[in-house]
Amino acid sequence: MRRQRYSATRNKLDLNNRVQVRILKKRLKVSDKQLAGLVQKAGTSIAALRKEADLQRLVTVPPAEVIASTQEAAVEQTVEERIAV
Repeated sequence: MRRQRYSATRNKLDLNNRVQVRILKKRLKVSDKQLAGLVQKAGTSIAALRKEADLQRLVTVPPAEVIASTQEAAVEQTVEERIAV
């Protein structure tokens, strides 16, 4: 009888292993949908997935509160400039 060899690869994500997927999602702080997008873009290498997740966090849009506060500051500056003239 032949025995199937188990080849342990530490740096690859096995998408069929629910425990690995759950742990990686928790570690990267991503959802199922985001993880699927990361795997599609970067492959199954855990290092590549982590790197891509970090890059996506840098590209994300700031919260609406931050955008609103910067817009208010710009409006206040233009009003002050008009009054000064």
